[in-house]
Amino acid sequence: MPFGARSSDGIERCLSASSNSADKGIVEMADQGSTQVPRMVRGSVVVQRRRCGKPNCHCADGQALHETTALSYSQAGRTRTLMLDAGQLAAVRRATERYRKARAKLDAEADAGLATLITTRSLARAGQ
Repeated sequence: MPFGARSSDGIERCLSASSNSADKGIVEMADQGSTQVPRMVRGSVVVQRRRCGKPNCHCADGQALHETTALSYSQAGRTRTLMLDAGQLAAVRRATERYRKARAKLDAEADAGLATLITTRSLARAGQ
């Protein structure tokens, strides 16, 4: 299923319920049937390998399995997957990497702020 397509697992319902303006842009892309990829995407690009179940297929022996590239992400405590087209693969990988970098930067800033707060509080208590 292409990125942004309507699906039964509630992805679009979740996005449309958000009030964030960036999320509204994602919903608009999904409604227009666009294959554009948002700037940042939470999740990981994974390759799933599996048998199709046909007895005469090359995958029946378990050696040469069928491969599908997908975005794996967590939503409401459950792991979800979204199948990706070959044309979207590079863009989605870049978007997930941008998300990881932004998250690491935010975590570093939060850790520095917490360390400052702890130090300030310790100094204030020592001065009393």
